[in-house]
Amino acid sequence: MLSNESLHSPAFSRSNSQASIDSTSMEDFLREIESIKENSIGSVGGQEEQIPAEVKPVDEGELEAEWLQDVGLSTLISGDEEEDGKALLSTLTRTQAAAVKKRYNTYTQTMRKKNKQSVRDVRDIFGVSESPPGDTCDNHPAQLDGTQEEKELPGVIKTSGSLPDDASLNSTTLSDGSQDEEGSFAVPRSGPVSILETIPALPVHSNGSPDPGQSVQSAMSDDDYVKKNIPPETEELSFEVSYSEMVTEAPKRSKFKKSNFKKEDYALTKFIVQKTRFGLTEAGDLSAEDMKKIRHLSLIELTAFFDAFGIQLKRNKTEKVKGRDNGIFGVPLTVLLDSDRKKDPGVKVPLVLQKFFEKVEESGLESEGIFRLSGCTAKVKQYREELDAKFNADKFKWDRMCHREAAVMLKAFFRELPTSLFPVEYIPAFITLMERGPHIKVQFQALHLMVMALPDANRDTAQALMTFFNKVIANESKNRMSIWNISTIMAPNLFFSRSKHSDYEELQLANTAAHIIRLMLKYQKILWKVPSFLITQVRRMNEATMLLKKQLPSVKKLLRRKTIEREVISPKTSKVLQKSPSSRRMSDVPEGVIRVHAPLLSKVSMAIQLTSHTKAKDILAKFQYENSHGSSECIKIQNQRLYEIGGNIGQHCLDPDAYVLDVYHVNPQAEWVIKPQPSF
Repeated sequence: MLSNESLHSPAFSRSNSQASIDSTSMEDFLREIESIKENSIGSVGGQEEQIPAEVKPVDEGELEAEWLQDVGLSTLISGDEEEDGKALLSTLTRTQAAAVKKRYNTYTQTMRKKNKQSVRDVRDIFGVSESPPGDTCDNHPAQLDGTQEEKELPGVIKTSGSLPDDASLNSTTLSDGSQDEEGSFAVPRSGPVSILETIPALPVHSNGSPDPGQSVQSAMSDDDYVKKNIPPETEELSFEVSYSEMVTEAPKRSKFKKSNFKKEDYALTKFIVQKTRFGLTEAGDLSAEDMKKIRHLSLIELTAFFDAFGIQLKRNKTEKVKGRDNGIFGVPLTVLLDSDRKKDPGVKVPLVLQKFFEKVEESGLESEGIFRLSGCTAKVKQYREELDAKFNADKFKWDRMCHREAAVMLKAFFRELPTSLFPVEYIPAFITLMERGPHIKVQFQALHLMVMALPDANRDTAQALMTFFNKVIANESKNRMSIWNISTIMAPNLFFSRSKHSDYEELQLANTAAHIIRLMLKYQKILWKVPSFLITQVRRMNEATMLLKKQLPSVKKLLRRKTIEREVISPKTSKVLQKSPSSRRMSDVPEGVIRVHAPLLSKVSMAIQLTSHTKAKDILAKFQYENSHGSSECIKIQNQRLYEIGGNIGQHCLDPDAYVLDVYHVNPQAEWVIKPQPSF
């Protein structure tokens, strides 16, 4: 399941790698592998099965080019000027900027050796001297005590001292640039012009939110915590500060605190996530465009996180297999969703997968060994063919299928995706991290970032899958399917590779993948919460993008161009950003007063005077009271949520416990709308 080259770096102890798999769980795994082989009928979703190719040496330049594209920085490769790329660079923390610099250095050095094309010098991007050759995360792990690494950071200045718990996220200070009083760009004092330098530094509050010129109360206090008197067996989690910054600043002895794998569920730490005055945000609470930025930032942050441990996140390129264009099995998730949205525009999880869940839940939750059973091979084959031919036309008869066949086909559905649901190319890095045995909190943080970096279809499907499996586990006393059984059985179906692999590598994959799935099941309720430090970066990125669009002509005059000899300025890029209704404050609304719109209710608009105690749920309650004359209106308001729209965010569904005045202060240009919250 893993290619030979992807696992050659870490040194493993056989006793360690098998520590978490007892004989029963190992039997489950081997039985699942045997079942996979037996049910393979020479094709994958109707396609000829791909024969694993011989391992080819990894091209570091191509690997880093793929990474730069994956994080939204393709502009560094193409030389094109894109506002989003430059805005993204302007928001990076110290550790994130260092991660980008390392990858760009490797890319440029490789391209120069190949003499393939002219590339921009790193100084044109970051405005500092280039690092010496070989400055990659393998050869130069991130320094925990500062000094050399800090001297070579890409155009940023490290904030002095350690990061406090409520540290500002403005940990990157743009160097050698200035800004005039009106906010327009000024020529840097000296040295090469940097893209980073052309973005004005955005001041932030101690809570990490962009400063709109208003004072904001403390982001956290003891009174705002969801839980109090936390028992000793639990641990607090903070989403307020960059994980990679936390790890880099943490003492080495605590960073590598051992956390042995154990089968018992209670061995996993219970985490308490503290709500700040901004509440918590689910991945589905943000607009698609903002979630795209979250994905880019999450991958950069995940890379920086592993850099802090001296671990290379990705050692080989992503496997790209073309899936089928129609049918069910072997079809990419995005293709399935495009088809399903013709029936239900709001669907986020493939409808066929939802039907598999329903069939198991109808009669299989208490069935002993539900995901161990292989079902009737002839029936499974027949149903697969019929689903491929009839499902999209709504002609498949679901009443004939029992829960056993549904469970078998659910596993086959994930196993036959063109690429695995979770990125198998990251497994070697997770293996190395877990072999070093850091605290479970460190493992959670790495997994949290991986989940945030998943494509929308994968992330939403994974969340629905973990929710479903937790329903199965809740009936463990009858179905004998524990969190460990589920994770071990599903590991080869959710993490797979079509490259060559040895039995020992397969065992390493089983152990690590099962542990990752176990963490997902245990922490399912918090893994899909978006870290607030990433939301802060998105706000800053959106503000920087708006500034760039306004000032782009002057920015172009400042940029040194080495890769493009001639350039035609596009009329599109020279346009000054026009103000939209969502980016304007209504002149007749006093400070601290917002006008909330509820287009689907009888009372469609209301002015609300905000106080430091006003929560989103209080505003919803006020609308419910004003619309309480009809029972249908009461039902409507129960399914509604308060949104901030526009300003420095695309769309944000607020936590009912969020203090609206605090949100107003960080985004005074927003409009406020009450509308239904979408579901899967």
